[in-house]
Amino acid sequence: MTTPHSSGVPAPRLLHHQVDGPPAAPPLILGPSLGTSLAVWDGQAAGLARSHRVVRWDLPGHGGSPAALLPAGDGVAELGAQVLRLADALRIGRFGYAGISLGGAVGTWLAVHHPDRITSLALVCSSARFGEPQAWRERARLVRTEGIGPVAETAAGRWFTADFAGNPAARAVLDDLRAVDPEAYARLCEALAAHDLRGELAGITAPTLVVAGREDPATPVAHARELADTIPGSTLIELPGASHLAGVERPEPVRTALLNHFAPGTVSGTAHATDDASRHAAGLAVRRTVLGDAHVDRAVAGTTPLTAVFQDFITRYAWGEVWTRPGLDHRTRRCLTLTALVALGHHGELAMHVRAALSSGDLTPEDVQEVLLQAAVYCGVPAANAAFAVADRILAEITHVTEEN
Repeated sequence: MTTPHSSGVPAPRLLHHQVDGPPAAPPLILGPSLGTSLAVWDGQAAGLARSHRVVRWDLPGHGGSPAALLPAGDGVAELGAQVLRLADALRIGRFGYAGISLGGAVGTWLAVHHPDRITSLALVCSSARFGEPQAWRERARLVRTEGIGPVAETAAGRWFTADFAGNPAARAVLDDLRAVDPEAYARLCEALAAHDLRGELAGITAPTLVVAGREDPATPVAHARELADTIPGSTLIELPGASHLAGVERPEPVRTALLNHFAPGTVSGTAHATDDASRHAAGLAVRRTVLGDAHVDRAVAGTTPLTAVFQDFITRYAWGEVWTRPGLDHRTRRCLTLTALVALGHHGELAMHVRAALSSGDLTPEDVQEVLLQAAVYCGVPAANAAFAVADRILAEITHVTEEN
């Protein structure tokens, strides 16, 4: 539907969108992935809308956006221009932006070419280059020839882990894919084939959060690490048990990460909260990512009036100020933590961190072995001997649980 200008000339059509949250709140625009509608953000939108004016939009030929809005030429750039037109129509000047996959590529383009418009950026399961162009061109030809059906039949394996593929939330997203206009899907595949911003990432100045699903075959963790390693000062969060649509499969950790990154009163997102409440929220999110929800839930449930001040202290200081810093990734921090715990003989904490590192997939048993061998040289053989015993016990426990399941 078009609305006339005061001159009587119809205004250009805008991407279909939905706006939630207080009109005066900081604006936050959310971009979807190829094959999904704005409903892909259902797990995060309500939470984000408590503190932001949230604008979700549909890709051309997806959801409520007409295929007539399909870009020609540089597809990602034209999608970025359409997002700016939408923001202008809503009287939004500067805004935070979060995007999934193709939606993240649009955000990256905006941050590179229109840095004056982007206050903060989050890239969820996205990439600066989405693999070999030929694979996208072949998928475009398949859809033009046989329709969206063949792509929809295999999408669950690309988007979700096997355990989640039958979940009602997964089925709803797959239903949205089946309703996509085939030509729109094909043209956007070609846009992804042409997309390559690797040489321009270093110029991004917006505080950036990168979120990756550890089991994502579409944009593997290596793609996220390239983004985080190249965008200055960015923060990387890797989610275990999540595939390409991490926000659908693990809505709570993604929502928490975004809330912390875009929270009013923070600088450079999660990494530099400027008040105690923001530091605590940022720390709790990272603590859950590193140690797992079950451990953190037990720690919170076991808090007493005596220990509450200490729990708040370590959440704000250790997790909210140090573990959230962008200088080292979580894998490196885990290795350093194990070494320090070996050196000081803190075997209870060592067991906890070995279990968390192995369970998350950040470290393999072979990685732990190498860390402990290194510690044997610099911390002493007796310390390493005790550490190997702890690690061996934890590995046996994890293996036993895995075999039982």
